[in-house]
Amino acid sequence: MNIKQHTLMNIKLKKGLAIFCAILVAICTFYGCGTKDKAPEEEHAPADPTPLVQVAPLQKGILSSDLHIPGELIPYQTVDVYAKISSFVKKVYVDVGSEVSEGQLLVTMEAPEINSQLAEAQSKLKSAQAVFLASKANYDRLVETAKTPGTIASNDIDQAAARKSSDEAQVEAAKSAYNGVAANLAYLEIRAPFSGVISARNTNPGAYVGPSGKGSDMPLFTLQQQKKLRLVVSVPESYSGILKENDKVTFNVRPFPGRKFTANVKRLAGALDERLRSERLEMDVENDDKKLLPGMYAEVNLQLPAKDSTYIIPKTALVQSTEKVFVIRVVDGKAQWVDVKKGRESDGKVEVYGDLNIGDNIIQAANDEIRDGGVVKIKP
Repeated sequence: MNIKQHTLMNIKLKKGLAIFCAILVAICTFYGCGTKDKAPEEEHAPADPTPLVQVAPLQKGILSSDLHIPGELIPYQTVDVYAKISSFVKKVYVDVGSEVSEGQLLVTMEAPEINSQLAEAQSKLKSAQAVFLASKANYDRLVETAKTPGTIASNDIDQAAARKSSDEAQVEAAKSAYNGVAANLAYLEIRAPFSGVISARNTNPGAYVGPSGKGSDMPLFTLQQQKKLRLVVSVPESYSGILKENDKVTFNVRPFPGRKFTANVKRLAGALDERLRSERLEMDVENDDKKLLPGMYAEVNLQLPAKDSTYIIPKTALVQSTEKVFVIRVVDGKAQWVDVKKGRESDGKVEVYGDLNIGDNIIQAANDEIRDGGVVKIKP
């Protein structure tokens, strides 16, 4: 190895050593600069297990709330119109969407056999009337002749009177039969039972209709009263006793999101639906412009009247476990679980009913980890 190569090798070794020293200094600086001499750990006293709680005196107050429940608009009156007798449709005078008035003719039908039956009934009536007139005339003659003593036996008069009564009864029966057939003839014209709108039509001229068979599968028409509707809601059991007749409610429907409609409670079922556990309420809705349609769903806002005879607490003070609903009262530094029943809720507050008194110290943020009878500390 010559001198020049030896010199180059020394230079490389020195550079490598310098780099290694620099890296070593950086590592020591990185790990050493944040290290401080740790003072001996102080001995900590064991944590106090007594819960620290915040309480507030129980007060009675007024809790006004709104109840939002779904409702449905239905026609004030609706009827499916069927044919009374077997016949064929002759002419239809209305169609879907037709607005009709009470008594207006909707459809006429024809049944040739009805005319034959009517003629037959009329013939029987005239025959019975003729027989009655003959028996009545015979009775009258016998009575007149019997005025001469010894001319007519009383038995003959009695028999004539009985025949006259029998023939008179036959006349009445024939009249009834004739009126019955005539009434069937009147059923060939169907008129609107009330004013409304035809919402469905299921017949055309020539169709066979009747009270039985294929002709009775569907109604001829469906008639709905739409200028006045019923708003039907089912109020949950817990609110069933709060609303009463003439209470005002507001509602809106999806087609008119920015418009509020009003109605008054008119009818209460007075009983709970066994399946839904709710009471049916009905409100009358005037709908002269027919903007609202039967079948629309509505979001109903019920203004629940306020009461001042209930205890009001924050919702955080009410504990609802799988077994019970309760609040926690603090008496002499100990927790007491008090069973309550929950009422209405509004704005983070809730009504409760139970063995409570005004001024009781109620834990404001309660939970079932605060055991019944356990010692608690009250925050100052």
